[in-house]
Amino acid sequence: MRGLSLRATASQAGISPSLLSQVETGKVQPSVSTLYALVSSLELSFDQILGLQPDAPAPRRRRRATVQAAAEAPVMEMENGVTWEGLAVLDRPGDVDALLATYAPGAASAVDGTQMRHSGIEHGYMITGELTLHLDRETHRLRAGDSFVFDAGRQHLYVNETDAPAKGVFFVVGRSGGPAHTGAQVRTAVDVLEAMSALPHRDEGRS
Repeated sequence: MRGLSLRATASQAGISPSLLSQVETGKVQPSVSTLYALVSSLELSFDQILGLQPDAPAPRRRRRATVQAAAEAPVMEMENGVTWEGLAVLDRPGDVDALLATYAPGAASAVDGTQMRHSGIEHGYMITGELTLHLDRETHRLRAGDSFVFDAGRQHLYVNETDAPAKGVFFVVGRSGGPAHTGAQVRTAVDVLEAMSALPHRDEGRS
């Protein structure tokens, strides 16, 4: 309908033509970040691309606790060696996504090494080790004590290119939720954000 070629569409979305071709033919199921890139580049909504009616979205399920005990923190692991721990958040619209991430040597924020993007503003603080942040065509070395912030709509990827673990705290402010991640395996940081957002409520009151 837009008169775009496969190559032009892939370039506009920041993905490879071969990946887009496999998605189009049903050989590959796109990750949340890839789907978001396609939706954004074509100026569509998730409802339109999934063929859903534009009804009011179901409320995202969030954890609610004044204090979250360490033993109660939700933990997710990616197959490439990234461990994500959900931090305490409030059940309010537009609230913060908060994660403590540990990257094993060689690990990246997407299993396939593809840069991702999503809505919101991403903040971070490095606690230990070093990560390489690929942001569009820029490269930044993030070391212990460094903090950073950028528009998460820019393509980005974190990689631990060292031989030691790296740990940091990440906050995403103003992210609009995409399709709930229901698979048993997470392959990108965006999958983790969606899965953490879909966790059941916990009761208020701990202090």
